[in-house]
Amino acid sequence: MKILIVEDNQNLALDLKQFLVDNGFVVEVAYTLNEAREKTGIYEYDLTVVDIGLPDGSGLDLIREMKQDEYTAGILIVTAKNAIEDKVMGLELGADDYITKPFHKAELNARIRSILRRG
Repeated sequence: MKILIVEDNQNLALDLKQFLVDNGFVVEVAYTLNEAREKTGIYEYDLTVVDIGLPDGSGLDLIREMKQDEYTAGILIVTAKNAIEDKVMGLELGADDYITKPFHKAELNARIRSILRRG
């Protein structure tokens, strides 16, 4: 299974990548909205983990664009934003799940596997 992590915090992104690799996934990282757009336009992923707050835009825009392009992979929002409006917007745009920082890696792994089972 191939996962794209879209996260601007490099330490967190690399920590998540290593954790997911250790759990048997193939993982790539994008640190900006534009980098994520490029990767999702070229490569196919089974799941995209998207942070909302990116330095060059919103992860919600990425989700909107992916769904307009009929992107079929699972989408999990991972963000520090805890406002109900952000959660509702992300899910209505097409995300499969939403988890707020900080979180336990075991919970993240369970949510990822749950989305992949549904797909």
